[in-house]
Amino acid sequence: MLSPEKKFLTLYPSLIYQYMTLVMPSANRIPDDLQHLLPLTPAVFFILFALADGEKHGYAIMQSVSRTSDNQFRMGPGTLYTTIQRLLDLDLIEETESSGGQSDHENRRRYYKLTRTGKAILATDISRMESVVRLAREKKLVPKTSE
Repeated sequence: MLSPEKKFLTLYPSLIYQYMTLVMPSANRIPDDLQHLLPLTPAVFFILFALADGEKHGYAIMQSVSRTSDNQFRMGPGTLYTTIQRLLDLDLIEETESSGGQSDHENRRRYYKLTRTGKAILATDISRMESVVRLAREKKLVPKTSE
């Protein structure tokens, strides 16, 4: 017989799915036509993750990705701007107005921020990752860390 904790960990992915589809407000649900994006590619994940704490321009996104991944994932301008255009087309991010009083160089920069759908899809992928890490710890594939 499974312990209550193991039962929960076994059911956790199913509970997340039920929460995302049944309980979560419809405004934050991921549209069916975007489900194919999950799990997110590294480029998409890191761009959305970089924008999670506020709007940024392209170069700042590249710096954030490098810092967040501890230089394990590097994204050149071609990948960055191709992925940004795709995320704009999917309405996962949007371009924002730059604030006044900036230099000409700053005014030419394009700033981006997450949309509600972008936040929802990022949260869903992070929940999926959390579930995988929990299961890996249960199988003793990774050490438990103190929180």
